[in-house]
Amino acid sequence: MRKITLYIAMSLDGFVAGTQDELDWLIQFPNPEQTDYGYAAFLETIDTILMGYRTYEVVLGLEETFPYANLTNYVFTRSTSRGQAPYVSFVTEDWRTFVENLKQQPGKGIWLIGGGQLNAAFLNEKLIDELIVHVMPVVLGSGISLFEGLTKEHTLQLTSTKSYHNGVLELRYHL
Repeated sequence: MRKITLYIAMSLDGFVAGTQDELDWLIQFPNPEQTDYGYAAFLETIDTILMGYRTYEVVLGLEETFPYANLTNYVFTRSTSRGQAPYVSFVTEDWRTFVENLKQQPGKGIWLIGGGQLNAAFLNEKLIDELIVHVMPVVLGSGISLFEGLTKEHTLQLTSTKSYHNGVLELRYHL
């Protein structure tokens, strides 16, 4: 069975984006070693990406071309009138059944990018196998929570930690 990993960065106060989906805070502090925090190595382990529609819109605005064109991409949306878009398939059906079927298919790992509402839904349904979170040394005060709207308690098992010289902390959990 394929594994779903939530690989994400968040502020020290638990936000994955600012109130207007801004991400500039991710690069505002020094990174003299130019580390990618294991991002390239992680990308080698996956072949499928899952994201919510708002996150998809943010990803589209980050670069001139879609950054994950070489991967299979699914965008979850409540709208049934999205049509088609390059490099992605929109999922409007019963998302839990879709994900359970996807996990049964052959392939590499699956990356859950977010956003916060989708992260919470996956966590509530016990569909996240691993969480790799990079805690950035910044406090936003408000924004999009890592698990937006989560109402149930979940216990995670810490498997490893790594600290970087610029204050970033990587935490790995199994669920």
